[in-house]
Amino acid sequence: MPAANPGKAVLPGIWVDTGRCTGTPLEPQPSEGAGGDACLHPAGGPHDHGMFRSRRAGLVRRLWRQRCAAASPEDGPAALKPAVHALFKKLKDEELELLVQVVESRGAWESGCVLAPRGDPRGVKQGLPPQVLLCRLFRWPDLHQSHELKHLCYCAGGQGACGDLAGLCCNPHHFSRLAVPETPPPPYLKASCGPSWPDEPQLMEFSYDGGDWCDTSLSWSTITDGCWCKLAYWEYRTRVGRLYAVHEASVNVFCELPWGSGFCLAQLPAAYRSCAVRRARGKIGRGLQLSQEPGGVWAYNRSEHPIFVSSPTLSPPGLPVLKVLPGYSAKVFDYERAGGTGGWQLPGEGPCDPHSIRISFAKGWGPCYSRQFITSCPCWLEVLLNQPR
Repeated sequence: MPAANPGKAVLPGIWVDTGRCTGTPLEPQPSEGAGGDACLHPAGGPHDHGMFRSRRAGLVRRLWRQRCAAASPEDGPAALKPAVHALFKKLKDEELELLVQVVESRGAWESGCVLAPRGDPRGVKQGLPPQVLLCRLFRWPDLHQSHELKHLCYCAGGQGACGDLAGLCCNPHHFSRLAVPETPPPPYLKASCGPSWPDEPQLMEFSYDGGDWCDTSLSWSTITDGCWCKLAYWEYRTRVGRLYAVHEASVNVFCELPWGSGFCLAQLPAAYRSCAVRRARGKIGRGLQLSQEPGGVWAYNRSEHPIFVSSPTLSPPGLPVLKVLPGYSAKVFDYERAGGTGGWQLPGEGPCDPHSIRISFAKGWGPCYSRQFITSCPCWLEVLLNQPR
């Protein structure tokens, strides 16, 4: 075994990964031939020093421990192992270390791109692109095609710069899955609740606090301070705190610190919160990310519970509420379609601002839920949009 560096602990042994990721200690091997394990060497050839091989093998073992279980062997990690190990071989040391940090933290923090070399299909079995391969291994075992994924706004590949980079980003937490409308279940029935909807639409009455009504009755033509939207946080029928103006291209909305910068709901004062509100707030966690992108506004669910969205431009037309699962994104507002939404209203809720989005944390509402109106949801967000420049 090579001698330890001065001032550092002696490694217990040299570990050589055989491609089976079993973590079995083997005898030190000074070099590997063409048939050596692909996991242990960075792009550009094998190391001669066993300590470097041990370090890379340790990183690979840490990654392999974070793999997701799959419902069937065809989608499981064992079927992906040869292609995954071939990809790990191509990553540089710093890329492999970054991937370990990202996967072990489950994407809690915004991180840089993990770049896989371009144009080298060798070792990539099943024809899976690198980003699909790692997203299947670490996040969604049932993922099959790259068109099911969307770049998050902070990924260089999602900003049109991927062609200028030395490789393709395969950071699994730089992607979300695209939310699609579900087939709605039968309407919620409860004998004691009476008719599902009033005979005539009724305008909702909100109990604004502190005389802030003038701040919230905004339209595209009245916001002049340079922000592209303002956020209002609600608990049932009461707005909590003041409006939050968004000037950056994206904003994180979360409950407790530390989840990065953005709109922290825990910092908003409230004189009283019911048990239902406290339970719902406990499910917000990392919350969501709103981003203004070409053509519209996207919402990415960063929490571990669903979010529910209503918007005048959601597709298909007439969709009352869209359920967005954890790790999924949805285009929640389309600027091109917004022009024809004049008298938008939800059943029983009366007219709504045609340039606003409503998002409920963890609790849905509408004809398929026990909560018929969003004001029956314990924690929800109102997004008031400005006209895009």
